[in-house]
Amino acid sequence: MLVRPVKGFPVKNLDGRLIGTKVQLANGREVWALVGNVDAQRPTQNEHFLTLSIEHAGKWFDLARYHDIDFANRGPAALSKFLGLQVDEVFPISVDLRPFAEGIPAALANVIGKEPRERLSEAELIALSLQ
Repeated sequence: MLVRPVKGFPVKNLDGRLIGTKVQLANGREVWALVGNVDAQRPTQNEHFLTLSIEHAGKWFDLARYHDIDFANRGPAALSKFLGLQVDEVFPISVDLRPFAEGIPAALANVIGKEPRERLSEAELIALSLQ
């Protein structure tokens, strides 16, 4: 796999890109994160499919979303434990990618809650992923 830094922001889209940036936890603390699978035009896509990895003490934690098979081991409770915080100190997590890409502000400024606003069925998730 080849990783190259992007020169010149904002970019036109974030397809196939990871963004290294600080995100803000519910308690106001900022932590380094890798954010991926971002659709700069569709907020609903990001609500369900945005990926987030958080760095703490030199280690990384990949957050599972509610529909991921390993949600019980890598969900909000596990991330909070990894950070040594209570779940309500961590979530919601604010992610602002507006400096990095052109797009709809609501798609680039995201909030990841401990629970989604709406859980989609497997069929709905598949349909959304194919749009």
